[in-house]
Amino acid sequence: MRYVSTRGRAAELGFCDALLAGLATDGGLYVPKTWPTNPTLAGSTYASKAASLMAPYVEGEIPQDVFAQLCSTAYSAFRDPAVVPLVQIAPEHYLLELFHGPTLAFKDVALQLIGQLFDYVLTQRNQRVMIVGATSGDTGSAAIDGVKGCKNVDIVILYPNGRVSEVQRRQMTTIASPNVHTVAVDGTFDDCQDLVKAMFNDAPFREANRLSAVNSINWARVMAQTVYYFTALETLGRSASFSVPTGNFGNVLAGWIAKQMGADIEKLIVGSNSNDILTRFFETHSMDMLPVVPTLSPSMDIQVSSNFERLLFEMNNRDGGATTEQLNRFRQSGKLSVEPDQYEKWIAPTFRAHRANNDETLAVMKRIYGESGMLVDPHTAVGIASAEACAEPGVPTITLATAHPAKFPDAVKKATGVHPALPDHVADLFDREERIVNLPNDLQAIEAFVASCH
Repeated sequence: MRYVSTRGRAAELGFCDALLAGLATDGGLYVPKTWPTNPTLAGSTYASKAASLMAPYVEGEIPQDVFAQLCSTAYSAFRDPAVVPLVQIAPEHYLLELFHGPTLAFKDVALQLIGQLFDYVLTQRNQRVMIVGATSGDTGSAAIDGVKGCKNVDIVILYPNGRVSEVQRRQMTTIASPNVHTVAVDGTFDDCQDLVKAMFNDAPFREANRLSAVNSINWARVMAQTVYYFTALETLGRSASFSVPTGNFGNVLAGWIAKQMGADIEKLIVGSNSNDILTRFFETHSMDMLPVVPTLSPSMDIQVSSNFERLLFEMNNRDGGATTEQLNRFRQSGKLSVEPDQYEKWIAPTFRAHRANNDETLAVMKRIYGESGMLVDPHTAVGIASAEACAEPGVPTITLATAHPAKFPDAVKKATGVHPALPDHVADLFDREERIVNLPNDLQAIEAFVASCH
């Protein structure tokens, strides 16, 4: 399998090079040249199914027995034997619990595997990399946990100061491994993401520091997230729609890719909070950037959804030049529109969207707790609200439960009166010592810090 850039000017790469590069040299995102179809789900465990399903993406680069072992090690860290269990909450409504990994968020499903992949590939090549990432809360801790034991990786994670939950922050800042560094940036998540992209686009800096990426600009992240769409449908035994609380568009894009691969997905429902640029796009066919508003679901407080670029590339019939032009206009004007025929072909048949503000989010959390005694986090609540708003009669809906309620205890308590307990393995989180570096939203200052972390 070969990988091409969404902007059409970077060299084609094999899987291992695309994994280590993260962002393409032309600023684009890597995608496979073709989507594999008719995948196999072999074996009885989640790990074995994942290895067989993703095999076409790593073929010719990682031996299948090695890849199967990497998957097995990655998913042994999950607290539920099913890894991502499916739980029914209403007659035609299910939750896919993606939060049983070490950092209690869906990002673990991909990042535990990426840690294994990085260590394997870098050991084979006798190389070391510096991972630089931006997080709106969950990617950072999941990436750190995935690579904290890696011999060949240093990691610097940028997060928006004061805009992540205390649990999210502490999961990043209390890791004592010498290869782990976290930076509180004075700005929003979009600022952090822009700083990371600027570092990757600074070719001399990128080369000198051997930069690599683990957030969802890295193809391997999206690849690993396709798996649970297949396993959920296999467990359910019939087709379904999926409701996905959405910020950076990677998780719902993985669903779209799963559908291209042959997963029996009816609709993909995009759930937004008040930062609803995606919902407005699905309503108006136009993306208009507005300022980011802090909400109870901070991991979705995003206006520029990086992974939308991969779908845009498909909508442009894989024309990298046209995609680059559109994105440059979006950066300059804050507006991105697509042609009516593009929308009708690519968006209308599959995507639905809904926005849930803080009040609706709290109401869902309160109602679910009242009906079932189940606590859900605010992001999952946005997904549930969106599922209920967009459900079709006779079609089951699976909402992705993206985080453990204990990651957002203040919101959960506000909605239900209950303070959710942390699972045993992180019960002492608030007793651990934090290491934090505060830096301004300034590329020079951030690059100087990254360069000092080797």
